[in-house]
Amino acid sequence: NLRHEIVEQLAPGDARIRMPVSPQARKARPELPSHWQARLIEVSVGGRLRRFITSLPCPHTHPAHALAELYRQRWEIELGFREIKQSLQEGEPVLRSKQPALVRQELWGVLIAYTLLRRWMREMAAHAKVEPQRISFHTASYAIVNLLAVPSLDSAGTLPRQLAALLAQSRHFVLPPRRTERSFPRVVKNRASKFPTKNANQR
Repeated sequence: NLRHEIVEQLAPGDARIRMPVSPQARKARPELPSHWQARLIEVSVGGRLRRFITSLPCPHTHPAHALAELYRQRWEIELGFREIKQSLQEGEPVLRSKQPALVRQELWGVLIAYTLLRRWMREMAAHAKVEPQRISFHTASYAIVNLLAVPSLDSAGTLPRQLAALLAQSRHFVLPPRRTERSFPRVVKNRASKFPTKNANQR
């Protein structure tokens, strides 16, 4: 449903395009032009055609395949944000502090904790001979945090041995291969209303 016209075909699946600016945008910003140019990239992912629009015009400095890979990495970053919110923070607000300095401190604490967990999960992935994304963040982070948080009856010097024992169990944290053919539309859930639903007899 993308309305556009091709200005220049750079390569198969790579073109500069011209698109109209919406009337709503021009009404709010009269200084906007009637059209704007971008670059349309079409790649096949898992046998399905994917289309990306970018403002990076040069195919030599920014090849189409490299931009498609960056988009895939961007999706992994979004999954990382979800892991922080849902698993690491257990659904609680990520930032609870009220003062700017404490907000920065809390944010850095969350990012450091996430980075350390991900680094250890990379070790687990190498031990299990799988990609790091195949290690379940929810179960692995729960096991690692519990190992560090629960006081042990042994001395602190036994922590390396306990971590090594956890590493030996890496295969239990491996997820099934990701189904690349799955697709989910960008939609939001219906918000439940506190008011009763109107029936046919009501006007």
